[in-house]
Amino acid sequence: MKPTKKLPLFCITGASCAGKTTVCNELFKNETDYIVLESDITWNDVYNTPEDDYRTYRRMWTRLCANISQIGLPCVVCGACTPKQFESLPERELFSDLHYLAIVCDDETMMHRMTVGRRVTDENWIASSMQFNKWLKENHDKTQPNIDLLDTSNLTPEQAAEYVDKWIKSKLITK
Repeated sequence: MKPTKKLPLFCITGASCAGKTTVCNELFKNETDYIVLESDITWNDVYNTPEDDYRTYRRMWTRLCANISQIGLPCVVCGACTPKQFESLPERELFSDLHYLAIVCDDETMMHRMTVGRRVTDENWIASSMQFNKWLKENHDKTQPNIDLLDTSNLTPEQAAEYVDKWIKSKLITK
């Protein structure tokens, strides 16, 4: 069955420890105009296919979000991603628009969150997260469509969630 309502899809991306999960947890508390979904809950190594930009995983999430949005509320999916991973999928046609927001922070804040807050010791994980955070900051305006940025370095989780909520609602109003 093909969904009949085409609503926007909101993708909240960011590196590990930039703050995306924290922001999404705050959004869960008050969501009424959209449905927030944390993509990590379905992750399995079978989806670990960077060579094809995690195509099967992205297709599963777009189909899931398109079906959930049939209740009349758009989905906000939280998880590390880039626009090119979604925009070329056949399921892209199931949405009116896709909007991307990257949660980023400065290097010092990220390192502190990773090593002190989350106690990450895996050097590869740290390096990969730092690199993706940097890539988002340097390339957000070079992607198609562009990725909006929110720097959470000096924001409380509540302030960051308030910004994201307003960002989502501003995109809904323009429709």
